[in-house]
Amino acid sequence: MEKIPSRRLSTSQNTRPEAGLLYLVATPIGNLEDLSFHALEVLKGVDGIACEDTRHSRPLLDHYGIDRPLIALHEHNEDRISNGLVERLLAGENLALISDAGTPLINDPGFPLVRAARAMGIVIRPIPGPCALIAALSASGLPSHRFTFEGFPPRKSAARQTLFESLKEDPRTLLFYESSHRILETLVDVGKVFESDRRVVIARELTKRFETIVETTAGGAEACVLESQAMQRGEFVLLIEGSPPRRHDDALTAEQERILTILLKHQSVKSASAMTAEITGARRETLYREALKMRGETSD
Repeated sequence: MEKIPSRRLSTSQNTRPEAGLLYLVATPIGNLEDLSFHALEVLKGVDGIACEDTRHSRPLLDHYGIDRPLIALHEHNEDRISNGLVERLLAGENLALISDAGTPLINDPGFPLVRAARAMGIVIRPIPGPCALIAALSASGLPSHRFTFEGFPPRKSAARQTLFESLKEDPRTLLFYESSHRILETLVDVGKVFESDRRVVIARELTKRFETIVETTAGGAEACVLESQAMQRGEFVLLIEGSPPRRHDDALTAEQERILTILLKHQSVKSASAMTAEITGARRETLYREALKMRGETSD
């Protein structure tokens, strides 16, 4: 495994060889055994660990016998604390950043620190591991090749619906985090905005004892959660199927174009269009316009 050096060698003109390293370490989202060997080694070897809540992180570190100084870095102090951490890194210390759970900066604090560290030529090394949104996506059964993560939806219903409306036609799988306090209200708004048959996956308490991943629809999601008190507790990842491809009325399929092309070799535009419409079910007007284009003609 990688040993943490007291100094770093670098051939880049944009980095500082005398500075320490900043490690972004992913931590378990529920099951403590999900901490990687690499993460364990790094956390044991750094000079200090920045974390959201020292009270929350200490049990994890104690579980693995990690006795390193902790520095609180959260949304209320990160702008102020980050400068001091950068100074420590420039002085040669190696530091790690962890969040309460999952991968740092993914809907968690740390962006000001990373931005400031990069600006000063400090090398940043990600130590990958758990991430709730990726875990939920991988097990959801929804398309994963294109997706968008929107964090927590707005607290107010009107703002939530406005956000959902802006994403309604997005073809990518939509992912959100949500708390137990607002999951029902959010699902009500999902049902109001999205088509009732749009697939929805609700993932809660991932990697924990009562992990649940259920598939429902936008129209049935509220009832799915209402019917079980357990489904109203925990931490949630909400996934919504992307909008299906919208075909324009004038668009022809490849097969319709193929048949029209063949018939145009032997018949007039009018006859070829009519016969293709009869064979394929496509609109005759659309076929007629396409046939004129193929012949290099224009309609009156």
